[in-house]
Amino acid sequence: MKVLIIIPAYNEALNIVKTVKDVTENTDYDYLVINDCSKDDTKKVCEDNHFHVLSLPTNYGLTSVIQLGMKYAYQKGYDIVIQFDGDGQHQAKYLKDLVKEIESGNCDIAIGSRFVTKKKPVSMRMLGSNLLTMAIKLTTGKTIKDPTSGMRAYNKQAIERFVKNASLTPEPDTLVYMLKKKMKIKEAQVEMSEREFGESYLKPLKSAEYMINMFFSIIFIRAITRKNN
Repeated sequence: MKVLIIIPAYNEALNIVKTVKDVTENTDYDYLVINDCSKDDTKKVCEDNHFHVLSLPTNYGLTSVIQLGMKYAYQKGYDIVIQFDGDGQHQAKYLKDLVKEIESGNCDIAIGSRFVTKKKPVSMRMLGSNLLTMAIKLTTGKTIKDPTSGMRAYNKQAIERFVKNASLTPEPDTLVYMLKKKMKIKEAQVEMSEREFGESYLKPLKSAEYMINMFFSIIFIRAITRKNN
C-alpha cells in the first residue's frame, strides 16, 4: 500500500529537521511537509535540507492544511494518509503499528493513543479530554480514550470522505462523524515526547475554549449527522 505522511508545520523551524529525520529513519513511507505560511524560517530550513515541502502563501490553519494534504494524497492515489505533527512530539517508530491496523482491515482510522494501556494523568487538560471521551460515548456508543491525539492514520475511504466534505477537520468531532458513517476506529498505544522548542498555540485559556467548543460540536452538530448522507 502507498502511504503518505502529512506533516503540518507552522513556525517549526527549530523542530522540523528532527521531525523529518525521525520519519525518514524509522519508516519508508512518503512524506510531505505543508508549511502553513510560517513567520519564522520553517520554509528556508525545509528548502535548505531538500525536504519534500509545500509552502502556502497564506496562513490557512490546521484544518485547511489537512484538507489540502488529503486532496494531494487522493489525487496521487495513496492508500493511507498519516497525520503527524511537525513539533517533534510524535514518534515515527509507532507509525507502522497504525498502518498495520489498517492493512489488516481492523479499522478505517487508526489513532496513536497515549491511553490504551496507560491511565490519563490528573490535570485540567486531561479533564477536558475525559469530557470529550464522554461526549463521543454518548453520541456514538464508542469509547475513544485519546480523542485529541493528532497522530492518526486514515484509509482510502476516510481520505475520500475528507476530499468530498470540506467541513471535516482533524478534530474529535470528525471522529464522531466517521463513526456515524459506520467507519471503524481503533486506538494503538504510543508514547509522545515533550516539545523541545517553541510553544503550543493552546495556552490554558485557549485550551479550555477548545475543549468546550469541541464538546458542543460533538453533542449538537456531529450527533445529528445523518447516517445515510
